[in-house]
Amino acid sequence: MSGPRPASEADRVTPPPRDTATDVVRWAAFSCLLVPVVLLGYGTSLAGAAGTALGLAAVTGACRVLLRQSERGAARMAAEDRAPHRGRRHRTGTGSHRGGRHTGGDTPVS
Repeated sequence: MSGPRPASEADRVTPPPRDTATDVVRWAAFSCLLVPVVLLGYGTSLAGAAGTALGLAAVTGACRVLLRQSERGAARMAAEDRAPHRGRRHRTGTGSHRGGRHTGGDTPVS
């Protein structure tokens, strides 16, 4: 019998998620090298190309820091979502109901 076999659990293993922030930083670093070379090819001065490279490197560094900060914040939010929630009887703060009888003016009188 040479028909298609059913997919087993091992066949459905998903690859690990790609680190897109690292990919973005790699492309940005590549452009930090490529842009000055292109500028030199089009006749820009060496000082102008070097200044452009430094500017791009500074922007790339700042973006990298912001991306990493964002990733940490997203990971923290995901961890909070996975944390077990307290049960019904463990509420705290104002507005929480605490068993017992309520006395007061809202009780209708017959």
